[in-house]
Amino acid sequence: RLSNGRTITGLELQREYLTAVTSRLDIEPGSDLAAVVDLWTRTLDAIESGDTTTIHTEVDWAIKQRLLTSYQDRHGLADDDPRLARLELAYHDIRRGRGVFAKLVERGLAQRITTDEEVEEAKVNPPQTTRARLRGRFITAAQQQGADFTADWVHLKINDQSQRTVLCKDPFVSHDDRVENLIAAMAPPQPFDPTRPRR
Repeated sequence: RLSNGRTITGLELQREYLTAVTSRLDIEPGSDLAAVVDLWTRTLDAIESGDTTTIHTEVDWAIKQRLLTSYQDRHGLADDDPRLARLELAYHDIRRGRGVFAKLVERGLAQRITTDEEVEEAKVNPPQTTRARLRGRFITAAQQQGADFTADWVHLKINDQSQRTVLCKDPFVSHDDRVENLIAAMAPPQPFDPTRPRR
């Protein structure tokens, strides 16, 4: 339900977003933006029609759906067969050369949008305009200090007696004083220096 009281589906909302983007941006043919808009359009069309053949090598869920459905059909498996669950887990194994996805790429059944080099770079240099920057700074500091910590998409936590935790809900926030304070709290205490002025 929209703020004006109108009710629309998720697909209709995505179409409105797509229209807003394409009407406001100058999209050069052959650009990355043109490729994104094309895939976005084809994805919405595929959802609406139920035919994912136009995206089944490019969109993660469509690739996985095709893989699981073909495996299930080939082996005559029920939906709750544990072999499907194992295949789904194997699909998400991101270790180079180990996961099912890598084999799908080798066979032309899935497309990558990144190179191995770009992936390696992203492991150590998160995007500087998102909460990934905060998470990266926190993890680096914790590892340098030898601190026991937990980090996921939104939680940054020091696993000590205080169990200090910061929630980073907004994916577009790249600076947060709470995270800086959490990082500072991991620093070892300064040795006593009688000559240092007291505050």
